[in-house]
Amino acid sequence: MSRRKMDDNEENDAPWLNTFADLMNLLLCFFVLLFAASNVDSDKYQAISDSMSKGIGFFSGINTPIINDDNGNKISHGENDGGYNDSLIPKKESSSEVGSESKSNDQQLTDVEEKLQQRNKEQTMEMYENISNLAEEYDIDNDVVIITDSNYRYVQISISGSILFDSGKAEIKKEAIPLFNKLGDVLQSYKNYHIELEGHTDNRPMRSNAYPDNNWLSSARALNAATYLINEKGMSPDTLSWSGRGEYDPVASNSSEEGRAKNRRVEIKIYNKYN
Repeated sequence: MSRRKMDDNEENDAPWLNTFADLMNLLLCFFVLLFAASNVDSDKYQAISDSMSKGIGFFSGINTPIINDDNGNKISHGENDGGYNDSLIPKKESSSEVGSESKSNDQQLTDVEEKLQQRNKEQTMEMYENISNLAEEYDIDNDVVIITDSNYRYVQISISGSILFDSGKAEIKKEAIPLFNKLGDVLQSYKNYHIELEGHTDNRPMRSNAYPDNNWLSSARALNAATYLINEKGMSPDTLSWSGRGEYDPVASNSSEEGRAKNRRVEIKIYNKYN
């Protein structure tokens, strides 16, 4: 029997073969990719990593691929025995490290405080020497007491209240003007520094029509001293301050006349530039 030739219509009786063939090709490609991904060439990966590290620095410090295990921990994958480099992952500081850092910060603060104290001391002592020399030059060194405070913030000039004022009064005595004028000349050297005047009394109660108590009297004495420096010596009120402390800051016992005389005083504090 002769074989019958198939025409074009008969060749297309099974169109599903084309779809099946495409599916097989896709599955083959998929499994090839899976196989390729399951075997990492560490040498090629390292070469790529080095190249990208030089280019953008992203892979610096990473030697092998990184994956997570079942517990979520970082592990290395591949044949490179360099292991996982965790230099890019922040580490939790131990309590000893935190304590060391805290001690280091405290030490730094202590060092800063010591430097500030030393700076204050150096400038204040320089002021003390200069003021002492000026007081001697103006021949008032026997009438005033010059000291520094314990923290070296200022130099203090103390002058007896009995020299400047009559008992119960706040006006500077005429015979004390030459002395206070010389003191003003000394202060001229520090006219741009903050200068504070404080009036002090002893603890004996006093009452007058002008000043009802020692607070008022000491305040008036400090104010009158500051006013003289402003009007007669050209000191700026911007750098001067004044206050009265009454009987509340004694430097000696009020049980004797000698102690009370020491407590009746005017203190002039010249602050260094760092205060």
